Amino acid sequence: MKGLKFTVFLPLLVFALSFIYPHKAKGQIIPVSHQQQFTDSLRQELINAPYFTLFKDNYFTVGTSLFHEKPSKYNSDVKFQISIAQRLTRTTLPWNSFIFLMYTQKTMWNVFQNSMPMRDMNFNPGIGWSIPFFSKGRYAGKATVLIEHESNGRDGEESRSWNRISFSASTIIDRWLTVHAKFWIPIVDGMNNRDLLKYAGIAQSGVQITTPDKKFGWSVLLVKRKGWNLNFNTTVEFNWRIHEKSNQYLFVQYYNGYAENLLDYNQFHSRLRAGIVIKPRFFSEF
Repeated sequence: MKGLKFTVFLPLLVFALSFIYPHKAKGQIIPVSHQQQFTDSLRQELINAPYFTLFKDNYFTVGTSLFHEKPSKYNSDVKFQISIAQRLTRTTLPWNSFIFLMYTQKTMWNVFQNSMPMRDMNFNPGIGWSIPFFSKGRYAGKATVLIEHESNGRDGEESRSWNRISFSASTIIDRWLTVHAKFWIPIVDGMNNRDLLKYAGIAQSGVQITTPDKKFGWSVLLVKRKGWNLNFNTTVEFNWRIHEKSNQYLFVQYYNGYAENLLDYNQFHSRLRAGIVIKPRFFSEF
């Protein structure tokens, strides 16, 4: 119980405190009028942002198993993700909010086996409502309600699917630190994955740290599996920006836990992969 509260609700507490104690550049005092002008310009920038954009990280990686089994063609693969969003409204709804559609597709590809089969593809469409926050002349983050569906598009015994209503918040505490938290109300309707929450979890939280020039970044994501014990699916990532004017990064990802994909949701994976990632402008969804 204590582990769950600490992991899931600490980022939400930090999110709230970020508005009580907003960041100021060292030695700099910004007049209120200038703060308001800058905040208004940020709002306008968000309003004029492209309607079609990235949602989560888009990456292409290759890797193998670590620690628990010897690397082989059966536990080495390519993992890639495509994630996009289409905004349906301008930020002129109440609280400068907007409605959007999102679609994420994650694929596990066994490229080292004969005929290189796609092991599993997970399709994750949804519709959401986001409220951006501004504090003391800066874009501070946003809160989102999202209705999601996820399935692997198969039938028979290999069919997996579920739905959920997600509530999430992300905030930029400082130029170098972002925290986020998310929990969901699940609707598990798949006949072959009734125990999905035991492996895929009920809530998540994480942090993302970057250098001031955004050249290097580190992140940790913890997904709390069902139950009161300290059981988590853990994702650790490192990225290195290739060029200062680019949003393309060299990328390393380590996954440890269950439910890395829907087909094998009840199988434990410990895999290290490397590749390239393309990130959204402000910060990624999780």
